[in-house]
Amino acid sequence: MTDPACILAIDQGTTSSRALVFDPDTAIVAASQEEFPQSFPRPGWVEHDPEAIWQSTVSVCRSALAAAEAQGRRVVAVGLTNQRETTLLWDRRTGRPLHPAIVWQDRRTAEACRELAAEGFEPLVRKRTGLLLDPYFSATKLAWLLEHVDGAAAAAAAGRLAFGTVDSFLVWRLTGGRVHATDVTNAARTMLFDIHRQCWDEDMLRVFGIPAGVLPEVRDCSADYGATEAGLLGRSLPILGVAGDQHAATLGQCCFEPGTMKCTYGTGAFLVVNTGASPVESQHRLLTTIAWRLDGRTCYALEGAIFVAGASVQWLRDQLHVIATAAETDGLARGLEDNRGLYLVPAFSGLGAPWWDPEARGALVGLTRACGPAELARAALESVAYQTHDLIAAMHEDGIAPTRLRVDGGMVANEWLLQFLADILQLDVDRPVIMETTALGAAYLAGRRCGVFGSFEEFAARWRLDARFRPRGAMPRQALLAGWRKAVQRVLS
Repeated sequence: MTDPACILAIDQGTTSSRALVFDPDTAIVAASQEEFPQSFPRPGWVEHDPEAIWQSTVSVCRSALAAAEAQGRRVVAVGLTNQRETTLLWDRRTGRPLHPAIVWQDRRTAEACRELAAEGFEPLVRKRTGLLLDPYFSATKLAWLLEHVDGAAAAAAAGRLAFGTVDSFLVWRLTGGRVHATDVTNAARTMLFDIHRQCWDEDMLRVFGIPAGVLPEVRDCSADYGATEAGLLGRSLPILGVAGDQHAATLGQCCFEPGTMKCTYGTGAFLVVNTGASPVESQHRLLTTIAWRLDGRTCYALEGAIFVAGASVQWLRDQLHVIATAAETDGLARGLEDNRGLYLVPAFSGLGAPWWDPEARGALVGLTRACGPAELARAALESVAYQTHDLIAAMHEDGIAPTRLRVDGGMVANEWLLQFLADILQLDVDRPVIMETTALGAAYLAGRRCGVFGSFEEFAARWRLDARFRPRGAMPRQALLAGWRKAVQRVLS
């Protein structure tokens, strides 16, 4: 009897690359993960070595495939999901990147964004792309590369260079340079894509000085992206699904109906609510984006971005050395009766939605001699819940009133955080059995294309609840939120 077909999901994230193999029941049968270095060459700058991204991706794929095949599993296709907005530029002839990847967190183009806003371009950007003029997105990063890398502008104009977000770069490398493509969700985060007409926007290219010849072809999320070179993974596998990480997680959490909502808590945190077949323009500085496009049909979403979530815990561990592992924060926070008046505003690279202040910088507010590791750990966790509250409050103002929140990502193993989140939001918070929902969404896209997974309804029937955190009444919610708002006002530029 032949083993059921499985899907290899590549999840290329901000701090690590992962590969997971899913069977037709969405069970994880093999997994591999490797961290790679982060580079901070100047204040506000964040870069990755493209070769480190590539080598770690190939390594984890080989490891996961070997583990799956050792069990007799049959992998038939690849799905890919990626950190969004991170910007690469490479030579079409050699595949060699011209510069380190400029990461989504990077703020080097803040002044360029201010200048464009002063010239009156933000309403056009908002109307066409659903985004705000902010360094977060790819357009000004690409413009910076073309301006500052010797010879790049001339080479791009001559058609010798290729631009891509991480998905495009990996597809290019995996297919041996045969495919230069991206999916609609990653395209929608570049600030160069018209989310209504579903094409690269000529006016945006003109505003940012981007030659059209560097751009990848835009495809559906579940589509043919070519096949991997046989020598890379031991045999050739078709790449049949691509989506940005938050869009893949929205699929993995089965948020298929308008009004359903998820938040992924990783390095940053990203809240996405399905708004259906029509885009909703936020009046409170949330992003209008594409959730996915399947069979030519587009589903839209509203999104709020928190730039620093798990990264604040990493800061406590790696820079301050007040904890040895992220898991320690649960017990430390649980051991305190209250937050001792301490608030961390983790604006290490500006504040995201709904503030959108690239010049804001982090602060500890209310620091006293009594504060130690427990207070710092609790302040870091509380900051994640407060920022989530700000996003959901903005969604309420835009007429969206969710009744529950599905959560995933590395931070949701922390049960103190999830209970505090439910209390602050006054919403049920649901954690699924399979928390690798980003990779699962990528697997779904590929599996849908090749018949391993079926319709939305069939896939949703496999979603399983691990734990539900219900809001409690006995806590000083309004006082805590008032303290948070005062702390945020201290850091706004």
